[in-house]
Amino acid sequence: MSAGQFGVEILSTGMAVPSTALTNADLEKMMDTSDEWIVQRTGVKTRYRSDPKLGEDVTSLCEAAVRQALDRAGVAARELDLLIVATCTPDMTCPSTASRVAGRIGAVPAGSFDLTAACSGFVYGLNVSDSLIRQGGYRTIALIGADSLTRVADYTNRKVSVLSGDGAGAAILRRTDDASRGCLFQSMYSDGTLWDYLYIPMREEHAPPDVDWNETKLEYLQMKGREVFKFAVTKFPEALEEALKKSGVAMDDVAMIIAHQSNARIIEATRKRLAMPEDRFYVNIDRYGNTSAGSVPICLHELRDAGRVRAGDVVAFVAMGGGMTWGTSIWRL
Repeated sequence: MSAGQFGVEILSTGMAVPSTALTNADLEKMMDTSDEWIVQRTGVKTRYRSDPKLGEDVTSLCEAAVRQALDRAGVAARELDLLIVATCTPDMTCPSTASRVAGRIGAVPAGSFDLTAACSGFVYGLNVSDSLIRQGGYRTIALIGADSLTRVADYTNRKVSVLSGDGAGAAILRRTDDASRGCLFQSMYSDGTLWDYLYIPMREEHAPPDVDWNETKLEYLQMKGREVFKFAVTKFPEALEEALKKSGVAMDDVAMIIAHQSNARIIEATRKRLAMPEDRFYVNIDRYGNTSAGSVPICLHELRDAGRVRAGDVVAFVAMGGGMTWGTSIWRL
């Protein structure tokens, strides 16, 4: 069988969040904000925050999510050919989070690497994984999306921190002889001229020239909220419309749109522009906040668990994140 005749199946999914929930009432005690202000502007009611004292970090969340996915798939870690972690908040830059997770679960000698595309990371990872499997070199890949945005959240700045949450989602992808399954169309884009819309400065010289610098911003997520909102409400629907047109999939044939949970207002604006019914545009940002690369796989996991997406369904994945990056992946499950 030639590489072009392979398809890709998502065998299973898993997810993990920290043990500590951070509600809007909790944030009211930490900063000048209110539940009404947060819900109106972001849609978030609860998010989860990692506790290092409990051993919770990005690596542990990835491990828990992928172990659940492997168990549900009935796949042993040693069967993995490759493990990819999409994250922009690794616990260490070297070794990669993927390498540490692979070692912890016994996925040796599987290849492993981290993929950095911020909130677009898992969608980028779906595209990369599908391409690698279809060309015949890999049979089974574990793809994880995970971030700990609370670690880089400045809790003196309510505009950014009220959105931030921690979480991980994982998927086990495997080659199948059914070539109709897997990615029908993929796109990955970026505009690095807009990098200062969303960034984490590590040194003072990383700050854009128009920013009033102070050292408390070091290693904290910075965002130009209005610019990000305008960018997202344009790129989200544009990317989806392009993907559906080029894949030959009609909007009515899409069982579910699985979008990065950036902000409830952005998601709703996109849904209305596409004239999609609410039950086909999944939203869970109210319960988890913005978990960056973790949001799309967490949505996928919940949808599969609830039986709202099944084998044979066409789903549209879309995400946008720092970079600025954005991308789509149209799949037949």
